[in-house]
Amino acid sequence: MGRIAERFSGLRDRGERALVPYLTAGDPDLAVTEALLLAMAESGADLIEIGVPFSDPIADGPTIQRAMERALAGGASLRGILQLVKRLRGQTELPLLLMGSANPFYAMGTEGFLDTAAEVGVDGLIVPDLPPEDGATLYAAAEKRGIDGVLLASPTTTPERLAMLGQHTRGFLYYVSLTGTTGARASLPPELEQGVRAARAVSPVPVCVGFGVSTPAQAGAVARFADGVVVGSAVVDRIEGAASPDAAVDAVARFVAELKAALLGGFDD
Repeated sequence: MGRIAERFSGLRDRGERALVPYLTAGDPDLAVTEALLLAMAESGADLIEIGVPFSDPIADGPTIQRAMERALAGGASLRGILQLVKRLRGQTELPLLLMGSANPFYAMGTEGFLDTAAEVGVDGLIVPDLPPEDGATLYAAAEKRGIDGVLLASPTTTPERLAMLGQHTRGFLYYVSLTGTTGARASLPPELEQGVRAARAVSPVPVCVGFGVSTPAQAGAVARFADGVVVGSAVVDRIEGAASPDAAVDAVARFVAELKAALLGGFDD
């Protein structure tokens, strides 16, 4: 059992939902990213998504696009991010997942990338622009190395495809709460609960909801019917708006603690 499965097993035993915060690695630089990730771990994160910057992120809205631009301008690279994970592994046992476009992973070379990712302690891989049909070789190679390939479903996914994704995903199924790109939203779709319950019915692994969740109240509401909640743009907003790196770390730590507290409320199964 890998770290992702172990984490969800422990949460299930305690009757808790998973908090999965996201940030873009290298925004504003990798040293600050390391401090931010450790602050997240200490403040209540259960798993952490580390965004790999790319010049053309098709799934991301303006907030994360700007973060990726800042990271790339500062020299962030996939190899540097993998070394960051290696350093973090000496400081935390939380599951760490890389999330990004397929291009950087293929550009490094599939075998070389996955070998290094496994060596440094990457637990999962989320590639929004790589469906299982196109990424079968990469996902199978990742699984052989103990890296979970997390697949995505959305409100427009057909029942037949949802069942397929539920069977092929590893670690958890990432349910996109709305159509469109990432970004904080004032409200979430009223049909979200129905869609997530349908996904949980066909998925042998947990279902986590992301895209658009931006407040503790929203996170708490989603945690009533999902196994976990992913929060990205709202975290990145706090990094972008901070007056200094230390202020960014403090703001993110407070926000993650607030989100985790909201997830500890009552929920329905």
